[in-house]
Amino acid sequence: MIKLLVVDDSPLMRRLLGDLFAAEGDFQVAFARNGAEALAALHADPPDVITLDVQMPEMDGLACLDRIMLERPTPVVMASSLTLQGAAEALSALELGAVDVIAKPSGAVSLRMDEFGPPLVEKVRAAAGARLSTARRLGERMRARAARTGLAQTRTAPAPTPRLRGLRAGAGEAGLVIIGCSTGGPPALDAVLSALPAHLPWPVVIAQHMPGSFTGPLARRLDQLSALSVVEVTEPTVLQAGWAYLARGDADLILSLRRDGLTALNAPADPDHRWHPSVERLMESALSVLPARRIVGVLMTGMGNDGAPAMTRLRAQGGQTIAQSEATSVVWGMPGELVRAGGAGRVEDLDRIGEAVMQAVAA
Repeated sequence: MIKLLVVDDSPLMRRLLGDLFAAEGDFQVAFARNGAEALAALHADPPDVITLDVQMPEMDGLACLDRIMLERPTPVVMASSLTLQGAAEALSALELGAVDVIAKPSGAVSLRMDEFGPPLVEKVRAAAGARLSTARRLGERMRARAARTGLAQTRTAPAPTPRLRGLRAGAGEAGLVIIGCSTGGPPALDAVLSALPAHLPWPVVIAQHMPGSFTGPLARRLDQLSALSVVEVTEPTVLQAGWAYLARGDADLILSLRRDGLTALNAPADPDHRWHPSVERLMESALSVLPARRIVGVLMTGMGNDGAPAMTRLRAQGGQTIAQSEATSVVWGMPGELVRAGGAGRVEDLDRIGEAVMQAVAA
């Protein structure tokens, strides 16, 4: 049985979530009405996993999460609203150590449980078996805490590096780096993008499973941490060297070779693909417009197998692939499937993936 602690100040939400997980048959569910009750339950009967509402009186979800990660680190899935503030709170939760976040539906929640419930169960199951990041050092968490109170010390800015105007994918030997990730992905993207130089000669395209209201703030955050320029793709965009492009949430991103160069386009989420933005669909589109030898595929932490089949084909056709190691993945689902399929050219710890990308591009 999976011991789950549901923390929410709403009696209706506690009842709905209790019924949802009880119906699964393998969850033992306990409840807390606020952060103080959650911390008491954490020590009295430690759960395997916690769902934690962000907005609660007295002690909000972020403050409670901070205490959980200090006192008894436990996998946490945060529930956040689909607002600009909710997106900022979600990213703060991931910085503080939450395994995943889910967007709470607006309006009458009871009428939308068929939509909200299944992905929540999936995320909670994945989180219950998650490996809490050993890289979540106290200094990183203190910066995240300080940022919420307006006292953050910004990271030391890298020395200014001239950014390339970019190489069109149709010219010379220009190519493309594709990164796919899901559960545990935002902190992993922090680590990889911050290790890449502004003069990286190939553009980077990223598919991170995340709601649409969260990907814009995530792109802006990554832009602050990386020497690359990082943007969310909101309209047809010609790819340039020195830039990283984040797929918009709740949709898919595909690539097309146009007269102006290799172009990223938003597309409605394809129901044939389970997760969105789909890594698989992105990689399939890249293989349709570029030779495999001009593509580097990186598959990082996340549940499921999104991207593993297409990246296995990429390697078989002469492309280069990198899988994040099990030891440094929060959930070794996507990269693990790539390794098991024989599609991983290299398996690297998170702190070496940036270097591996540069070596692959140089090769």
